[in-house]
Amino acid sequence: MARHHWVAGALSLPLVGLSLPAKAANTGLSAGDTAWMLVSSVLVLLMTIPGLVLFYGGMVRKKNVLAMMMQSVVICALVTVLWMLIGYSLAFSNGNAFIGGLSDALLANLAHDWNTPFTLGAGLSDAVHLRVPESVFIMFQLTFAIITPAVITGSFAERMKFSALLVLMACWSILVYAPVAHWVWSPAGWLYRLGLADYAGGTVVEINSGIAGLICALYLGRRLGFGQDNMMPWNLSYAVMGASLLWVGWLGFNSGGAGGANPNAGMAVLVTQMAAAGATLSWSAVEWLFQGKPTVLGAISGAVAGLVAITPAAGFVLPGAAILLGLAAGIVSYIAVTMAKTRFGYDDSLDAFGVHGVAGILGTLSIGVLAFAPLSGGAIHAGLHQLLIQAIGVGATIAYSGAMTGAILFVLDRTMGLRVTRDEERQGLDEVLHGESIA
Repeated sequence: MARHHWVAGALSLPLVGLSLPAKAANTGLSAGDTAWMLVSSVLVLLMTIPGLVLFYGGMVRKKNVLAMMMQSVVICALVTVLWMLIGYSLAFSNGNAFIGGLSDALLANLAHDWNTPFTLGAGLSDAVHLRVPESVFIMFQLTFAIITPAVITGSFAERMKFSALLVLMACWSILVYAPVAHWVWSPAGWLYRLGLADYAGGTVVEINSGIAGLICALYLGRRLGFGQDNMMPWNLSYAVMGASLLWVGWLGFNSGGAGGANPNAGMAVLVTQMAAAGATLSWSAVEWLFQGKPTVLGAISGAVAGLVAITPAAGFVLPGAAILLGLAAGIVSYIAVTMAKTRFGYDDSLDAFGVHGVAGILGTLSIGVLAFAPLSGGAIHAGLHQLLIQAIGVGATIAYSGAMTGAILFVLDRTMGLRVTRDEERQGLDEVLHGESIA
């Protein structure tokens, strides 16, 4: 069934409260919308470099800090080039219900349409008319494509070859990220048409990266000394700075989904802040209760869990519901990180699955319970029907991401190998892979 949608980082937000109706003809570029989307793009890029660089870099052991930071930096560069070559086209050209085509490969269309309003899905019944140029849309979506594989690196920290990392992330970006983004955010995508509500990437970014991270952690196995050696973060101050940058950047991550400077963007900023605050407090409270002390690492982990959980719901819930979602996310992610991981014995090094995967599932499903219909122009209602659609989106993302990630790992393991040797792991990846170290 055709529905009216708005797009940007969140292609499933129905158009509401904006001056341009979803099916209206483009009347020209909007300086305000363009400016806000450019600011949002910068904020999301800030989340990876320097946000994730510091966050992940501060949480590994000293002998692996530079290698961990290098991974986020090189993924930013690698995905940028791949996005231009083919990734953007596979994600957002019309293609079919499962994958885009090659019509936008090399961003060739920009030579003709660089200064005109962009229409996503031109020619389709659900085409979305924007008042920003396509270059801005491409850049905003690129920042999402960058941070998603970068998040995965936290699950296999301190044990993968750099060469294997490069090939893994290149393959994953093309074979996993682009198809799932197409399903959810392209007007041709099957989940888009089904009516999945995903404002800024609960499925595409959070569940996708979280499940991929879990598969990587299981496939590579645990780090040497896991559960026996001291593997505490080398510099929590770096991690706090990184988490702080993530928090601030996330305001653009979610609100950019409104497609411009409008009431929807304002609400997305507000509910994002509410959810992050709720999760920070709930994680700290539960940790205080069970472990006797609230930790800095726990507080920043809770903040990220709340930000993850609100990501798919940011355009569909009110502030009160956002706080409740944040409170729940802090508790659920705490259980996943401190209890489930211990119970099952897997080494999700920096908790990519425990935070991003678990909170992403919670946030995506919550729309079926907490959605406030007027925010979406009446298109998204809380109820069993929407909850079922959300569950289908969650299940499809888990199944596809898990299976494809496993297949990529299997092929790479049989051809080039994935893991450094035991001696190299003991020495540390900074010196072994990059010939550098922190004094």
